[in-house]
Amino acid sequence: MKEFPSIFILTGAGVSAESGIATFRGAGGLWEGHRVEDVASPEGFRRNPSLVYRFYNERRCGIRDKLPNDAHRGIARLQREYPGKVTLVTQNIDDLHERGGSPEVLHMHGEIFKARCGECGGVSPWMEDLDGSSQCGDCGGPLRPHIVWFGEVPLELDTIFEALDSADIFAAIGTSGNVYPAAGFVDHARRRRARCHEFNLEETASSALFHEVHAGPAGRTVTDWVDKLLQEAGSR
Repeated sequence: MKEFPSIFILTGAGVSAESGIATFRGAGGLWEGHRVEDVASPEGFRRNPSLVYRFYNERRCGIRDKLPNDAHRGIARLQREYPGKVTLVTQNIDDLHERGGSPEVLHMHGEIFKARCGECGGVSPWMEDLDGSSQCGDCGGPLRPHIVWFGEVPLELDTIFEALDSADIFAAIGTSGNVYPAAGFVDHARRRRARCHEFNLEETASSALFHEVHAGPAGRTVTDWVDKLLQEAGSR
């Protein structure tokens, strides 16, 4: 029997919204004024690569100046100080968890500050703009944003489900539960008898699936939850 419950944390756009990063979908299925299928699908990239390159260049530039908030820092503190296992999976493409101090982050939807080769599949850090002339340093192939678009398979799924299978506590923070496979994580966790927590500004259509719902700004609710977990762990 485990001395300390293992924790699985899934974060979404709501965590970074408090740092000023726009959430993925706006009214009418738009992302920053663009149709999602135009800037977040392989078909959109084939139709208009210049638009897609420009779109992610602007996202990269905008994220670079943003700062982690109390929710990022609270999760990082839990990872560093909790004596049991803590797995952090994010749907976000920003690097605010890392800059907030998290020692390990699984980015299931890719990372804005990386580029992927269309030929060899190699992934490399990329802080500058991408365009049609950007080439892979290994094979010379064309580079694209290292982002999982609609119709593509999310990253790290084997590792993610292995951690989810062994989780005693599941927390979904700042995610609406609309995009699969992440939207199915709470069902998976419940079947494994994990205690499930939801953190959002307000209740969502998925709230009934969780044992506990923490409504309010993530910077406050997550910090309070982390404080409680660490206090309980310290009293054992």
